[in-house]
Amino acid sequence: MTATKKPTKTASVKKATATKTASAKKTKPAKNPTATTGVTPAPIEPTPAPAAEKSVSKQKPTPEAEPKKLSALDAAAKVLGEAGEPMNAKAMIEAMATKGYWTSPGGKTPHATLYAAICREIAVKKAGSRFRKATPGHFAATKS
Repeated sequence: MTATKKPTKTASVKKATATKTASAKKTKPAKNPTATTGVTPAPIEPTPAPAAEKSVSKQKPTPEAEPKKLSALDAAAKVLGEAGEPMNAKAMIEAMATKGYWTSPGGKTPHATLYAAICREIAVKKAGSRFRKATPGHFAATKS
């Protein structure tokens, strides 16, 4: 059995194929339309956006309808101000929950989080802090 070779394109066939594909390509329009046609296109006016309709269900309730919840730090400052004596973080968490100011959203150690937050506020705000460290592990409200 003899192997037959596949015929290859000659240079003239390749050139003809290239010419066909080049002429088949679309030409880009001129950047300045008045240069080719001599006619100025009409300006395009933007269409107005449709008016947005307010949905009654997506409106937020007014501030009077829903009282603002206290943060853990705000509640701790309130508890310390009412107590008038230094407290540790665990006692503050219990007092906040008892009085209904703030409850833990399910964390395992809310007292540790409160302790760290109070220490951070004292370090950042210094004299402007709502808390002061009375004894190791106990905080008191600053007199304002």
